[in-house]
Amino acid sequence: MHVSKVEICGVNTSKLPVLTNEEMQKLFIKIKAGDLSSRETFIKGNLRLVLSIIQRFNRRGEPVDDLFQVGCIGLIKAIDNFDLSQNVRFSTYAVPMIIGEIRRYLRDNNSIRVSRSLRDTAYKALQARDALINKYSKEPTINEIADLLGISKEDVVFAMEAIQEPISLFEPIYHDSGDAIFVMDQVRDEKEEDDLWLRDITLNEAMNKLNKREKEILNLRFFDGKTQMEVADEIGISQAQVSRLEKNALRQMRKYV
Repeated sequence: MHVSKVEICGVNTSKLPVLTNEEMQKLFIKIKAGDLSSRETFIKGNLRLVLSIIQRFNRRGEPVDDLFQVGCIGLIKAIDNFDLSQNVRFSTYAVPMIIGEIRRYLRDNNSIRVSRSLRDTAYKALQARDALINKYSKEPTINEIADLLGISKEDVVFAMEAIQEPISLFEPIYHDSGDAIFVMDQVRDEKEEDDLWLRDITLNEAMNKLNKREKEILNLRFFDGKTQMEVADEIGISQAQVSRLEKNALRQMRKYV
């Protein structure tokens, strides 16, 4: 996504106006009185805010025009719900609204499809979490969220994990003056390489204890992935003989592994 492009959805971003806090307060009073012209001016005066927010999602691969439109929907919702009497800057209120709208869009358009019922459960869990934070001023536990919703903690965890956005293995997680560290640099096989090396040696030694026919059968069965019938056709014996020789070869190998 190239957020640096000048024109987005037909809007020349290089010429977007910027409103002062005092100007926004005056316009908001007119908006509440039903002045549509002031509403349009207010929206245009905050499009730079939307533009700055969508830059946070520049690694998602979504078209910038689509994200800008979704961000504008979040901006309009923020305008409709903003309460001037709360003595809070509009940008402070609008930013989480815009981010939330974009995240909902990304979840609903995720290539990994999640059922509607699972998404509904996840959104209810998020709402319950916010309600508990507002009430107790601390992060709630999974059990507390589950109790509030009347469902099991397993259902809460499953639903929350289902709506998590996938992360690219090439997502940078740290960057200093040197090379960046990516997610893939932190992923490794739980099996130690030394254990795999020793296992390979053991298997090779066990295979060397078998005769030529038994080695051939095991190679065809477990390395080439062929069925017993296919092996029988290839080496010219019956399927029953293949089965017997295979079992005997495996029995012999177990003595050494």
